[in-house]
Amino acid sequence: MLDAAVRIFGQRGYMAASMDEIAELAGVSKPLVYLYLNSKDDLFSACIRREARALTEAVRAGVCPGLPADGQLWSGLRAFFTHTARNPDAWRVLHLHARTHGERFAAEVAAMREDIVAFVTQLIAAAARDAHRRPHLPEGEVAGLAEALVGAAESLADWAGATEGVTAKQAAATLMNFAWAGLGDLMAGRPWVAPEDPQADPEQAPVAPSVPAAQAG
Repeated sequence: MLDAAVRIFGQRGYMAASMDEIAELAGVSKPLVYLYLNSKDDLFSACIRREARALTEAVRAGVCPGLPADGQLWSGLRAFFTHTARNPDAWRVLHLHARTHGERFAAEVAAMREDIVAFVTQLIAAAARDAHRRPHLPEGEVAGLAEALVGAAESLADWAGATEGVTAKQAAATLMNFAWAGLGDLMAGRPWVAPEDPQADPEQAPVAPSVPAAQAG
């Protein structure tokens, strides 16, 4: 029943999905669907919870703890993109439909995302400790890096799903090329430093000499 519901919700969206269609695809009667789940809202929530748990477990299980930092990130990303590629309807339910049909559904997806971000935060903090050169990255910086990495993975999963021929391995490699070049230097004590730009900060910009009104134009 949940398999059928995920497929219909993923392909039709919450509003267009019908309980009749879900029951027919599941091979059960519509009253039986309502017997187990009181409403369409409850069915949609059950789908979100199941798919959120499956995605989180897939990412956690995919990370190989004994590998160096880049290997752990690589294995986790491959697990993420493999799962989203194999379950496109579930990914659309989580990343597209659940976020746009009410606070109740959006909150369930937000909880899943917070769990994944927390897990990635731990990976980055552990990588910094293992690198020795930056054993104590500021907590806010680690959290920001995790948010950026998860956000990039989500966007790339959408792109990979909509682009013919892109494999999970290719998507993971794309994000590694984008992210690890920077993270690797950061762990090695070579963070990127913004160039000085006097015009970017009014307090540092040189003050032009004033021109008397009589001389102006």
